[in-house]
Amino acid sequence: MRSGKESGHYESPDRPVKRPFGNTARATGPHGARIDSRSRSCYRLGTPMNPVSSFGRSNLNRRRFLSRGAAATAAAFAFPYVGSVLGANDRIQVGCIGVGGKGSSDTDDAARCGGTIVGLCDVDRNTLAQKGQKYPKAQQFQDFRKMFDQIGKSIDAVTISTPDHVHGIAAATAMRMGKHIYCQKPLTQTVHEARILRQLARDGKLATQMGNQGSAGSGLRRAVEVIQSGIIGKVHELHVWSNRPVWPQGLARPEGSDPVPESLDWDLWLGPAQFRPYKKGVYHSFAWRGWNDFGTGALGDMACHTVNMPFRALKLGYPTRVVAELTSQSFPETFAKTSRIRFEFPEREGLPPLKFWWYDGNPSDKDLTPLRPSADLTREIVTLKGSLPASGCLLVGDKGKLFSPDDYGSQFFVMVGSEKVFQPGDAHEAVKAVPQTIPRSPGHNEEWFRMMREGTPAYSNFDIAAYLTEIILLGCIAVRVGEGKVMDWDGPNMRSTNLPEAARFVKRESRKGWEI
Repeated sequence: MRSGKESGHYESPDRPVKRPFGNTARATGPHGARIDSRSRSCYRLGTPMNPVSSFGRSNLNRRRFLSRGAAATAAAFAFPYVGSVLGANDRIQVGCIGVGGKGSSDTDDAARCGGTIVGLCDVDRNTLAQKGQKYPKAQQFQDFRKMFDQIGKSIDAVTISTPDHVHGIAAATAMRMGKHIYCQKPLTQTVHEARILRQLARDGKLATQMGNQGSAGSGLRRAVEVIQSGIIGKVHELHVWSNRPVWPQGLARPEGSDPVPESLDWDLWLGPAQFRPYKKGVYHSFAWRGWNDFGTGALGDMACHTVNMPFRALKLGYPTRVVAELTSQSFPETFAKTSRIRFEFPEREGLPPLKFWWYDGNPSDKDLTPLRPSADLTREIVTLKGSLPASGCLLVGDKGKLFSPDDYGSQFFVMVGSEKVFQPGDAHEAVKAVPQTIPRSPGHNEEWFRMMREGTPAYSNFDIAAYLTEIILLGCIAVRVGEGKVMDWDGPNMRSTNLPEAARFVKRESRKGWEI
């Protein structure tokens, strides 16, 4: 481990912004706010509603998304709309890509919500056969491209629960065929892929949902309401930490190769990644997360959960600066075992500039001390919990603090004004006075099905999930660029204005036949 000395703070200069990705006329923030080309901040536009769509629902302008209070909630849950809803009585036919591990429960959830499983796809025939026992009428495939070629016309919706590096190509292929998508987090492995999926969802008017299930929690939505009510004032610091990685990470690639299991198609497992020999237990099936070619490390795996609540509450748009302040020993092909990353956000929608620190590292790893917020910042948390929780989220405002001790933001504590100790959010008198403005969820998977049937947007639809994913992946880029290198970021154009070497981490170089 290197020294834990704090890095200095930096101010962000203004820069002009070019046209955004795709054919849209304006760049927009994650909450539908337009991005000012002078400051890159997000601000509200008082644009009136568009005419009623042919499906009888108000087509609200995205720029009103989460603008304020109850009106913001109405906008957030009325757009984006689905181009062709399936109806309450229609049987939704689902193809499932990746049916082991989390993919097994994602498949079952699709069936539980009323889907008919017509296709199962997994690169491992043993996993495929096992899931096929539960869905004997579903056709089985190892290659999702063949599934789409053979039964694509009979598929309405697709679940994607593969390793991270396959998310983008699998989702884009399905979306270009007009399929509704449920994709596990992180939505993609690269910033470029996230931008493509966001645009495809908009252009195709598709029902989408990313698999960060904490989005459906009433506790998370309540925390968003409380923060936006102003109880803790204007938030200028955010600290989020995680106990990941719990998989091998911070290591060199092993030499040699091992025989590929008979049931596994190794070439299909590699997908868009460049070829490398199979090594038993090194990549497949769970150990891939720490490898640059396949995963996104602790940050990509967990921040879609742990940063989800503050991302929404603080209306975070693109950061203007990202730096990996400190990491453990670096390796060319894997993420570090522990890291501290700083993101800097400009003023946005009347909110002040904000600095966000991410910390990761496994407390059970005997070879290092994981990086965490300073003792001064966490003193009241330790008093409350007895010790610093393995993961958590702390928002520091000018009138108080809010702390969540879990990965999903489902529980939170507040400390307001001159108070010296945190109190449970549901018991604090100031919190009780905050009205409910965000509708509660029928369930994370249920939201996706409701979006397909009725057009009501899922809370983590790709219009917002892709934005969250982009922000998170910038931290991965900063780590790969190198410790201490300050990366100025032009969000709408997906590029660093001062570190040209970052460009090779924004967009993957896919193998032939796997280009997105």
